[in-house]
Amino acid sequence: MTPETPGTGSSTTAMSGLVYICDDEAEICAILASTLEVYGFRSVCFQQAGKMLAMMDQQLPDACLIDLGLPDMDGMSLINEIRERTSLPVIVLSARSHSSDRVMGLEMGADDYVVKPFDPREIVARLRSVLRRSSERQAAPPGKGNAARFAGWTFHPGALRLVSPSGEETFLSTGEATLLEALLRAPKRVLSRDYLLEHGGRDDSLDRSIDVRISRIRKKLATESATPLIRTIYGSGYMLTSQVDWA
Repeated sequence: MTPETPGTGSSTTAMSGLVYICDDEAEICAILASTLEVYGFRSVCFQQAGKMLAMMDQQLPDACLIDLGLPDMDGMSLINEIRERTSLPVIVLSARSHSSDRVMGLEMGADDYVVKPFDPREIVARLRSVLRRSSERQAAPPGKGNAARFAGWTFHPGALRLVSPSGEETFLSTGEATLLEALLRAPKRVLSRDYLLEHGGRDDSLDRSIDVRISRIRKKLATESATPLIRTIYGSGYMLTSQVDWA
């Protein structure tokens, strides 16, 4: 794994931003930082989760790249800490290749999961993908409504923020927000898996994790009602059971 340079004619400034890298391997941090710089990104490296969280209190990045094997905090717990503060994109970088680790990472709120060793250019591509989805959501076209109200809940797509009937706020990952908005735009209609994938831009990471993210959304929408807000229509897809008002 070595720093990469763009191919001839490629743009290094098509998308940029500040990226926090949290990995206890100094060599990996250096390679990622060098490659990101080539492609127009700024980055700050941390080898401890606590130091990154302290910096986030001062300045939020545009995205985070996180290793799971950190010395002071398990990476899964770090993802959870980030999700309690913000909805910014998070990509996991880990040597843990078992499917259960991938699923857990996505369940905790990661937007993508990449197994080590990796090509640094792949990280750039995946980073651009999650940032593009995030920026497109924040720049949603006028006339489509800025907030959805359903069953006492309020969802703000641009902020990736979900507010419960009691006023408690929680943040969704970009992938979760993409799927929830698709369901909210077509209430009481069965949306096929293909439709949901198309709505998400057929991103590979979304394809792998659609069921995990639907499950995570359901947990966040947990109510005492016997009727689930999101129903699985076996062999067909998913359906939001509530009426939705956009304002």
